[in-house]
Amino acid sequence: MPNKHSTQYKILDAAQSLFAETGFNDTSLRQITSLAEVNLASVNYHFGSKKELIQAVLQRYLIVLMPRLDQEFTRLLAAQQPNNLNQVLTVFVKPLLELNKVNQNGTRIFLQLLGRGYADVQGHLRWFFNHHYGRVLDKLVLLVQQACPDLPPGELFWRLHFSLGTVVFTMASNEALAEIAQADFNEKVDIEGVILRLIPYLSAAIAAPVPTVSQISQTAPMLASEGR
Repeated sequence: MPNKHSTQYKILDAAQSLFAETGFNDTSLRQITSLAEVNLASVNYHFGSKKELIQAVLQRYLIVLMPRLDQEFTRLLAAQQPNNLNQVLTVFVKPLLELNKVNQNGTRIFLQLLGRGYADVQGHLRWFFNHHYGRVLDKLVLLVQQACPDLPPGELFWRLHFSLGTVVFTMASNEALAEIAQADFNEKVDIEGVILRLIPYLSAAIAAPVPTVSQISQTAPMLASEGR
């Protein structure tokens, strides 16, 4: 981890802020160097390219998050009893919250950046994740498959990505949601409370029965008529 006063650290902080706010595609290196108050050559010197800078910004969080998740996934896979989805998803809570030690609001920022990676179609990040953390992600998929043995692989792919989208949106707007909960329902909730509320929702969504072709064809006309 670079020193907080180093040029490299300044670039990472500026890039993180701009990437989370405006996205990867809409953030230029000149905007980053202007915010970091460094010259453009320093980005090339420390990171080589914009793609490598994006990866470095995420890596600050991943080097904390992924080893913890790897330990938890290994523990669950070694258990002598079957794990349900709630157990699998709950192991994310503490490792995600530890990202706040990396940076203030680190949990929210990391998930926003993750969402940007999908929204901005950053294909190199898929290679980056698979290359560095493919073994850990395979363990997660295996645990979900064990918890939902009737779920076809193709359906599992869609549901995991729908779940990621739900998490990213919720974390990106968690402050606004907390304010609404306080004002409308007199509920005081922090980011951990938001994550804990998400888990049973995601578990139910991932494990929901797969609709048949006939069920889908019956639902489509109903949705079309409601939209008229």
